[in-house]
Amino acid sequence: MLHLWELCLILYSPGCQVKSKKYLDTTLKEDAADPNITKSTAMAEDNSFEVIIIGGSYAGLSAAMALGRSRRKVLVIDSGTPCNRQTPHSHNFLTQDGNTPAEIAALSRDQVLKYASIQMLDDFAVKGQQKEDGFTIHTQSGKEFHAKKLIFATGIKDIMPDIAGMAECWGISVIHCPYCHGYEYRDQKTGILANAERAFHLASLVNNLTDELSIITAGKADFDHEQSATLQRHNIKIEERKIIAIEHTNGFLQQVVLEDGSKLPFNAIYAGLDFEQQTDIPASLGCELDEHGYIEVDQFQKTNIDGIFACGDNASFMRSIANAVYRGNVAGAIVNMELSQSKFLS
Repeated sequence: MLHLWELCLILYSPGCQVKSKKYLDTTLKEDAADPNITKSTAMAEDNSFEVIIIGGSYAGLSAAMALGRSRRKVLVIDSGTPCNRQTPHSHNFLTQDGNTPAEIAALSRDQVLKYASIQMLDDFAVKGQQKEDGFTIHTQSGKEFHAKKLIFATGIKDIMPDIAGMAECWGISVIHCPYCHGYEYRDQKTGILANAERAFHLASLVNNLTDELSIITAGKADFDHEQSATLQRHNIKIEERKIIAIEHTNGFLQQVVLEDGSKLPFNAIYAGLDFEQQTDIPASLGCELDEHGYIEVDQFQKTNIDGIFACGDNASFMRSIANAVYRGNVAGAIVNMELSQSKFLS
């Protein structure tokens, strides 16, 4: 069994240290000219890969880069609809702070596709089957691909409540993460749309960013005596009326409309939304979900089904680009290790 310290040696050994751009470009050109490395056209012809990655956003691309650098034959299937597609800017990710999600994704794709053994397909995976020698994936366009290993980096789908205007504001001014968005709304009028423990936890984080904070419980507040006293001590208001609409300008919140028709001004609202998996293929293949609805994985991103891995938002409550990149890197490294050991020891 691989221990965590052994993984650290794999990921951070001297061989992983950064070399010059000239060295990297030269190496990539040599690989592109190497007849032993399968080109994208040939890969498309036989439809057989060592690894299929479903989901080509940050976690999927991070896994692909780790595999591409190990010269693995990889197909990345992506439909081009990331959950943060309408977020104006990404934050809390070193070297990319303030760039748009689209800019980060485009740069990531360009860098990953420099590795000749990686192919990307603009399509949507609809079905998976386990075979004796691996897995088969069927796509919406009718294509069929086979691989020894699968990595699901498919993310999750937020379930919007029945509040007019919320979807248009999601990721812009109706937000989920203080670390990703909070600094931009510092010292501004902020709401938390949640109740009980979830609301209390968020309030403890957001209170450091603004003194103008309200919790919108959309029903009877569910806080114990100690929690209520803490909220009162920090002058955090409680609003029990339901929101029926959000008035905004191009996704930037102006005010909320309550069930009695009254309106309250806000600049931002944190919303802890329910979610579901973006695809049911992992579940159909036997992958277990935890009690919160995430794909259950171990510290190496392995599911309970041998040969299937999951990384990113679909398998972690910590929704951030930095975490997705990290989890994808681990998944790619472990998949490559398993493939390498299987061949080396056979």
